[in-house]
Amino acid sequence: MVRSSGLLTGAKDPVALKSIAVTLSINDFVAGVSATLNYENEEKVPLEAFFVFPMDEDSAVYSFEALVDGKKIVAELQDKYQAHKSYEEALAGGYQAYLLEEDKCSRDVFRCNVGNLQPGSKVALTLKYVQELPLEDDGALRYVLPAILNPRYHLSEQSEESCLDLKTPIVPLEDLPYTLSMVATISSQLGIRTIQSNCALSSIDYNGESRTSAQFSLAEGHKFDRDVELLIFYRKVHSPSVAVEMGMPERESDSLMGAPSAMVSFYPDIPVMETSTKRGEFVFLMDRSRSMKSPMSGQNRSQLRIDAAKETLILLLKSLPIGCYFNIYGFGSTHEAFFPMSVRYTQETMEKAVEKVKAMLADLGGTEILTPLRRVFRKPPIPGHPLQVFVFTDGEVAETFNVIREVKFHSKRHRCFSFGIGEGASTSLIKSIARVSGGTAEFITGNDRMQSKALRSLRRSLQSVVEDVSLSWNLPPNLFAHMLSPEQTVIFRGQRLIVYSLLVGQIPQEEEATGEVCLQYSLHGKSYEEKVTFSLQPKPDDNLTIHRLAAKSMIQAKDFGFRETTMIFKRDVLDISLESGVMSSFTAFVAIGEGASPGPPDS
Repeated sequence: MVRSSGLLTGAKDPVALKSIAVTLSINDFVAGVSATLNYENEEKVPLEAFFVFPMDEDSAVYSFEALVDGKKIVAELQDKYQAHKSYEEALAGGYQAYLLEEDKCSRDVFRCNVGNLQPGSKVALTLKYVQELPLEDDGALRYVLPAILNPRYHLSEQSEESCLDLKTPIVPLEDLPYTLSMVATISSQLGIRTIQSNCALSSIDYNGESRTSAQFSLAEGHKFDRDVELLIFYRKVHSPSVAVEMGMPERESDSLMGAPSAMVSFYPDIPVMETSTKRGEFVFLMDRSRSMKSPMSGQNRSQLRIDAAKETLILLLKSLPIGCYFNIYGFGSTHEAFFPMSVRYTQETMEKAVEKVKAMLADLGGTEILTPLRRVFRKPPIPGHPLQVFVFTDGEVAETFNVIREVKFHSKRHRCFSFGIGEGASTSLIKSIARVSGGTAEFITGNDRMQSKALRSLRRSLQSVVEDVSLSWNLPPNLFAHMLSPEQTVIFRGQRLIVYSLLVGQIPQEEEATGEVCLQYSLHGKSYEEKVTFSLQPKPDDNLTIHRLAAKSMIQAKDFGFRETTMIFKRDVLDISLESGVMSSFTAFVAIGEGASPGPPDS
């Protein structure tokens, strides 16, 4: 059955959502978001309820609070076992209690148990998070506020502890009982050229001729019937930059949250290298599960996901280089391959494959991609033709974390380029399989920019590999940079590179004191470097945005889910999460009402 995202009763019936209020602050390439959802129990009996909220996999959730009938309760991040224990003990003692955690099957879905809602009771739930924003092919910065949580296919034994079978009902626009308000502020020394959205906006108020800041809001009465997408075009988007953020003064000066943190942003000007031959084995995995019959969005006459995926795949097939090898798999509860083995790409084999793609249907049941992936990886490699895997899915797959781990295990011999089809696609799966294999992820929610996104992924799969990527720092005496980001092994032409570092030691007091960071890499045996000079004076930020994004990048490198992460990595993830206040698979936010407080964490 199709259900709502948001606040639900224990029977998974929706509690009346009255309004959603979002405050968005974008500074350069980073967004800070505070989202408040206002609900009311209009029934005559108390309700046991829980709250479901989808967001981007790259989001670092650092704050959760509940305002119940005017009383504010701020949650504390704890070890997940301790948080569950505190929650159960509080309920048993008759106290109001709230528990927020990641879904065990996907990192881009959050669930919060909100205790008993009394008849007529009003509750406002507020989540705060920060996230890096991706760049589109045309240089636009993209922010998306997800409206819906699509149902995700999962194995039967997971169903009791997962909320992935929930979805916003498709109802007429005039029948939606709630509205969304969003106030946005954008600031950047790069200068704002223009702002676009798929939703109606109020007039945009730019600051001066330099247009280094802008304020706007969604048009009044907006119905949250689709994802809200913003595209921000900066005037100097390709300029490198370094931002230094002040740490927490009460923490140790050399600790993750105590030392100043730097965010380095490069947009490498990698030269175009024409190779003598275009080689590669291109394997396309097409999701043919039932969910692909769904429309791309809640808009009237929206294209079906399977049709959008087929269009994208046909475009890629017609653009492959002559002489490469390719194959196509359709997957659902079972899987089917076009050819027993990858075949050489010719006009004849291309036309045969295109006709088969046109006949594809979303008729293979559930969504199990792990088996066909393993079949692809078991095939013997074709000498001189590196493997490039392209995945098309709405992200509603079984065993998300096992799929990510399988892709990472084989990352030395392939790259994975993933396409999320339709609104609500799982960013957890789609972004992760690209990240761990050195590929890229794209999200296709409509015909706009579909062609450019598809061809951008293909161009990157054909690019020569940039090697020996490194960063070097030139800092004053007694100051050094401690790298936090995972080692960057792949850079694509036209791709932004963001790196996080702690600045440990003595920062000079002079306002004009500067440092320098240098990006170095080699291509076809030739070395290249780019430098940027920056101010060493750290700026305060109450949200500790850079610190928390740095912690999120460290967590992502080691957190492969509640069950799948090794014990060594689990301890590291837990420590980073608790120190930074950023949620992980092994931590949860717990809030206890007046008159009680959670017990001390287990040692």
